[in-house]
Amino acid sequence: MTRGPEWLTFRRYVAVTTGMALTLISLGIYTAATGAGLACAQQWPLCDGGVLPQSIPSFIEWFHRLWAMITGFMILGAAAWSWFGRDRIASRTRYALTLATVLTPLQAAFGAITVTLNGALPGGYSAPVHAAHFLTGFSIFALLTYGTLLAYRGRFSRGTLSRIRVAVGVGLAGLVVAWALSRLSPVIAYSPAVQALFYAASLATFGALLASAMWLNERGEIAAPAAVAAAATLLFVGMVFGRDIVLYTAAVRFVNWLVFALATALTAGAAWSLRGAEPEVERPVYGSTDD
Repeated sequence: MTRGPEWLTFRRYVAVTTGMALTLISLGIYTAATGAGLACAQQWPLCDGGVLPQSIPSFIEWFHRLWAMITGFMILGAAAWSWFGRDRIASRTRYALTLATVLTPLQAAFGAITVTLNGALPGGYSAPVHAAHFLTGFSIFALLTYGTLLAYRGRFSRGTLSRIRVAVGVGLAGLVVAWALSRLSPVIAYSPAVQALFYAASLATFGALLASAMWLNERGEIAAPAAVAAAATLLFVGMVFGRDIVLYTAAVRFVNWLVFALATALTAGAAWSLRGAEPEVERPVYGSTDD
């Protein structure tokens, strides 16, 4: 069995797969928001009575399905590599990638239900199915992000404290950007393109907050990792409010505002707590990403 090119490492492969999953979710949001998800004449996996689309809206849906298929195989490849590759992979990484792989067919099934409407599966286009579709997709992304962070353990060029400061800073900036792109914004219309950007920014921010929590925990911190973990949870709630899953009343809008305000305050507090923190002596990991 021959090795692949030097640049193709397990951690890079998983990182690219995670980026593809982020892109897939954002593309799916755009597809749903434009109504293109129903443009293939309520057919899945076919489109417009055949394999290829016949209009721009159906092309958007078709391309979303194509990207989903490629991403799904990438996720399967990541899990297979973690178990059967020559690299020694941490057990938590393997389990995270395996669970992401298990959820992928379920995510595809929910996607198929949402676009068949009253076709093959009557009543499929509903809020509960939308919620399940989003929750499963988000879970896959979160597991891939977690797996990527574990795969890079001991391989970072920066020290732990430096990485934490960067990650918390990115998380704080990302929350501000996501807030500005959300349906709370008084100046930016919540158009399909803006919705896609909102979820891209929110998912990237979630990844930064997750990294912050993991690395802060490695330093033995208590309050700071809890704060950024809570901020990440609140951000997820904000993403749920961004979908048409619940009726967006004035009360829900106020709660949505509180969610972003509290998430931003918690992250800012974690950043403030890092002032004057002393870097620890790094203990690099050689030859393994195992626990």
